[in-house]
Amino acid sequence: MNMTDYISNDFKPLTTQNTVKEALKLFETHLITHIPVLENNHFIGCISQTDVLSIDNRAISLKELQSIFEYFKTEFNESILDTLKVFAEYNSNITPILINNNYFGYLELSDVLDELNQTPFLNSEGFILVVEKNIDDYTMSEIAQIIESNNGIILGVYESKRDTEKVQATLKISSQEINDIIQTFRRYNYTVISELKDDMYLEELKDRSDYLQKFLNT
Repeated sequence: MNMTDYISNDFKPLTTQNTVKEALKLFETHLITHIPVLENNHFIGCISQTDVLSIDNRAISLKELQSIFEYFKTEFNESILDTLKVFAEYNSNITPILINNNYFGYLELSDVLDELNQTPFLNSEGFILVVEKNIDDYTMSEIAQIIESNNGIILGVYESKRDTEKVQATLKISSQEINDIIQTFRRYNYTVISELKDDMYLEELKDRSDYLQKFLNT
């Protein structure tokens, strides 16, 4: 992901000298869940809209509220998956971008999701398989060998579940022989948890996208 294409600076981060009233005004004019806060031009954390709304004294400075700041950020060269993890962990729709702890701007969740949607895993036609195997017998190289030996192309793969006994992998595959791939997985003692044609998968993504849009607009 080329972050320079998506970094926004359409509002100035607050400083510890700003007040709760000023933070509320910024939340009212921007659909954001958190505001970055600086001190002496250095990033020191984010304050959430939820926390600001719970404070009755609107004249209090943010300096007095540092104990409720949340420290999360994205370094300039981090991957899209690392960035998504930050959004999920802090239930935020923005994340500050830092270079050497200096604030550079912010990324919006919607822009990162748009970028992710352009990857072959989501954007290319294919089949979605979720397979499961005992953790001691599971290898990514075997999964690749099964797919490629049946003339399939791997568009994406990730571990969608792991516990002490089993691993589940979600696969997106381009193939004219998807049934042969499924049967080969079963011969190698994989359990096929689900198999979705691309149109079913895209409908599922649309439902999730609609839900996410409602979240972003709240």
